[in-house]
Amino acid sequence: MPTVLRKYGFRFHFYTADGHEPPHIHVDGSGGEAKVWLMDGRLAKVKGFNQREIARILEVVEENRKQMLEAWHDYFG
Repeated sequence: MPTVLRKYGFRFHFYTADGHEPPHIHVDGSGGEAKVWLMDGRLAKVKGFNQREIARILEVVEENRKQMLEAWHDYFG
């Protein structure tokens, strides 16, 4: 499971079997997990994060979306 970024105690990564889905990033940390679609920055799912953590996660994804998309396309082709 390639890790793309670590920031604010969150790990942003994808799973090697994710290539059949549209580009997205998984987020783990603080006892929670989330999945964010990279094309529009919307949450696909979230569990265990509070609203403040969700806002921070979405901010980090927005700030690093280009890097995350490049990592996705480099890995999955």
